[in-house]
Amino acid sequence: MLVCQALLTGDELLSDLFPFKEIENGLIWEVEGKWVVKGAIDVDIGANPSAEGGEEDESVDDSVVKVVDIVDTFRLQEQPSFNKKQFVTYMKHYIKLLMPKLEAEKQELFKKHIEQATKFLLSMLSDLQFFVGESMHNNGSMVFAYYKEGATDPTFLYLAVRLKEVKC
Repeated sequence: MLVCQALLTGDELLSDLFPFKEIENGLIWEVEGKWVVKGAIDVDIGANPSAEGGEEDESVDDSVVKVVDIVDTFRLQEQPSFNKKQFVTYMKHYIKLLMPKLEAEKQELFKKHIEQATKFLLSMLSDLQFFVGESMHNNGSMVFAYYKEGATDPTFLYLAVRLKEVKC
């Protein structure tokens, strides 16, 4: 299994269990998330409580919650949204921190396409949710999520060059 970690923080943000599609010249990975139920599972073992002298309702009040699989799996932490000025400031700062960590080949790809990718993200800024990794580091890699038209499950966007694959 491959796990994708943020270059700057080492936070695990994605794995090969979640297939991705490359968009924006390969600079952004698009990953479909799913709402899943987490918590108690009702298991029918075939016993009849009334025939065995048990009470009719012996159920335990287990809490069941719906979570988004990617958020739950990688313990992503939701952040407040950005306005346009804040987002551009964040991206400039992040680019400055990230560039020295990239290999020469990835630097060229990043320089060539980051402006277009940033414009793509800016065009949907009001629809985006923002997440960071478990460390919640200020300079951490941001993960973006939004709902496509008519979708009930979120779609996540990752800047691909800032991830390093680690074999588990």
